Amino acid sequence: MTVDRRTLLLGTAAAGIAAKAGSQTPPPSTPESQWLSVPDPTGTIDLWPGLPPGAPAKLPVEQVHERSKDPAFNDRYVTGIAHPRLVVFRPAKPNGGAVMITPGGGYERVVVDKEGYEIARWLVAQGVTAFVLLYRLPGDGWLSGPDTPLQDAQRAMRLIRSSAAQYRIDPKRVVAMGFSAGGHVCASLLTRFAANVYAPVDAADRLSARPNGAAPIYPVISMSAPTAHMGSRDLLIGEHASPELERKYNPALNVPADAPPTFLLQAEDDPAVPIANTLMLREGLLAAKVPVETHLYPDGGHGFGLRLSKGHSVEGWQDVLWAWGVKRRLFAD
Repeated sequence: MTVDRRTLLLGTAAAGIAAKAGSQTPPPSTPESQWLSVPDPTGTIDLWPGLPPGAPAKLPVEQVHERSKDPAFNDRYVTGIAHPRLVVFRPAKPNGGAVMITPGGGYERVVVDKEGYEIARWLVAQGVTAFVLLYRLPGDGWLSGPDTPLQDAQRAMRLIRSSAAQYRIDPKRVVAMGFSAGGHVCASLLTRFAANVYAPVDAADRLSARPNGAAPIYPVISMSAPTAHMGSRDLLIGEHASPELERKYNPALNVPADAPPTFLLQAEDDPAVPIANTLMLREGLLAAKVPVETHLYPDGGHGFGLRLSKGHSVEGWQDVLWAWGVKRRLFAD
């Protein structure tokens, strides 16, 4: 892996900004979790110096909830994110690849373990540095409304690149990956990475927010009935959103010619997000002549992540994703 002087300088600048900002916001934790199946990470990167853009007069209050009653695994989610941040998972021997993960949660919450930490640990075992993005939720009063999660996703990608030297990653091998509503965040980033959704705040914002590859998994894409996941749609653009807003926030209808190579995957029996969401994004990518690889499985439902895929036809999907990333020289040289 080669890190050029510009990347090194920007990484140094980002490190200086972080140092001035003081300690970083810790990862989510809750006393409800009386066990941890594996230790939580400790490293985080706050996205914004000071308050995020468009902060409401009264900030949301972050809360973490544990859904698991089984000591074999955790299943937490977080709401009221006022300090969006990346939770960092570092391999012992980084191979230069990096993945930013945006978990799902229907734009009502952000899932911590199933579609975040568990995926990150699998990537780290392969030598890939993983960053789990705890993004702000659009229904929490932020002035940027439906652009709020995209602001965080763009900023996170730029910060990852600015920290390339520190984390020993190649800034040309940074992949975005998301699940369900987090898949919409991922798809929005792969299609609207160049949109001006916030004012630059420091040197990191000189860098591109375009991921080098993208993997929206069982993603929310449509913003129109009957194919939309209506809960995600209503929280993102509002229950009475106009057709114009529905089109603007449907990534399939806004694919640029320079969108990154994309990997799509979903189970056909998904009861929450119709399979049409993946298919319409595939059609949009093909129409723009963007390389796309699509995998559909007969069963697996929704929200399977890694752990819940076992016993279904979708089991082992991560190996198919890995093969795609290796072929594209993203996950490994």
